[in-house]
Amino acid sequence: MPYIHSLGAIRYSFDSLRTLMAKASPLRSGDQLAGVAAADAQERVAAQMALADVPLANFLNEAVVPYETDEVTRLILDTHDTAAFASVRHLTVGDFRNWLLGDNANAQTLAALAPGLTPEMVAAVSKLCRLQDLVLIARKCQVVTRFRSTIGLAGRLATRLQPNHPTDDMQGIAASLLDGLLLGSGDAVIGINPASDNLPQVVRLLHMLGEVIDHYGIPTQSCVLTHVTNTLQAIDRGAPVDLVFQSIGGTEATNRSFGLDLALLQEAREAALSLQRATLTGDDGQRSGHVMYFETGQGSALSAGAHHGCDQQTMEARAYAVARHFKPLLVNTVVGFIGPEYLFDGKQIIRAGLEDHFCGKLLGLPMGCDVCYTNHAQADGDDMDSLMLMLGAAGCNFIMGVPGSDDIMLNYQSTSFHDAQVLRQVLGLRAAPEFEAWLEKMGVCTPGEAPGSPQRLAHHLAAPFAPAIQRLGTH
Repeated sequence: MPYIHSLGAIRYSFDSLRTLMAKASPLRSGDQLAGVAAADAQERVAAQMALADVPLANFLNEAVVPYETDEVTRLILDTHDTAAFASVRHLTVGDFRNWLLGDNANAQTLAALAPGLTPEMVAAVSKLCRLQDLVLIARKCQVVTRFRSTIGLAGRLATRLQPNHPTDDMQGIAASLLDGLLLGSGDAVIGINPASDNLPQVVRLLHMLGEVIDHYGIPTQSCVLTHVTNTLQAIDRGAPVDLVFQSIGGTEATNRSFGLDLALLQEAREAALSLQRATLTGDDGQRSGHVMYFETGQGSALSAGAHHGCDQQTMEARAYAVARHFKPLLVNTVVGFIGPEYLFDGKQIIRAGLEDHFCGKLLGLPMGCDVCYTNHAQADGDDMDSLMLMLGAAGCNFIMGVPGSDDIMLNYQSTSFHDAQVLRQVLGLRAAPEFEAWLEKMGVCTPGEAPGSPQRLAHHLAAPFAPAIQRLGTH
């Protein structure tokens, strides 16, 4: 059915919900590259006004990617919770935005609503929101997950300690790891992107991280960000796998380009659960089932030629449906990593990062963000500071901790250990409670003191952690 809206004497007609969503999406280079963006600002406004009048129930009757040929669409529709959706079923997209901004939308009501929302619904409402709307609404959502540390509590901000090295040199990794721990980083995960997907090397890295965590009793979890099939083989070889990592997309064809499908992700989750490495329990008293770590990014479906004529932000939201199904500990939108072909400049990266966080949180996901850009994008550190601060205000579960904010293996710019400390101090945020207690126990900080004071760093570099680099470097 066509969706129609007139602006003055001009009558705009959009032939499908997929087209309407794409034309209503705020400007970004990826949609222009795909040929789905609005021709100009006037057409974009007309599409947004038409989208505001679309009933939310329409998204259950008109799939933007065909049900018959896409397992992600089938997952979205077959697992939809109609009872949870009932409270907002009568609303249009515009009405839903107004409701989300009102007092009736709070942490409790939004948590109950999340299973009743589809990715397309939250993507649609995000297109009608200003940045301040995205921040305010996302801040109301609280998604808490647990493994050895508790992530997502109010007033907390966790970090992924990312000690990558261009040759996987163990001493180089150990030096970055030590640097991050002394600056209070690593409570979300200590996660290494290996320079090589060579399985023996992946296993060595897993054992190294496992030994560090065990030796110092660190209440965190490790992850080597290799392909899910490598992680399955590592589990078979007895490696200490805490979290299973995988990049995911919003269509079956995108995931196929990554070498996976939903059945493979389910197999990996079950394998990780069988290891029973989590120490914390959930609200039901059972050992945590949060054993997955997913990364996403706007543009991945288009780069795989698998976007089905949809805009990249809607495709990104659909990836969150895949993530939600597997109950992850962490979901990370690597917002500026794919490049300026998809997010051209700082303005587009900032908007995309806040949209991603908003959509993921509304769907019930523990959202973090790699606040980042590549060196050929029209962006800089000031843009990232703006996004980082807005995400902190929006209740982002975690950000990255990279030495000097410059990842020397992946060759992109992210956030540093010091950036996370700035965010915690400016916004009054703290580390995960178990990790905070560990930092105090180890003398890295005292209650009320931020990690990283020069006196304490000097003490620790000459004392308890000093043997760490040499010991780990022997692996």
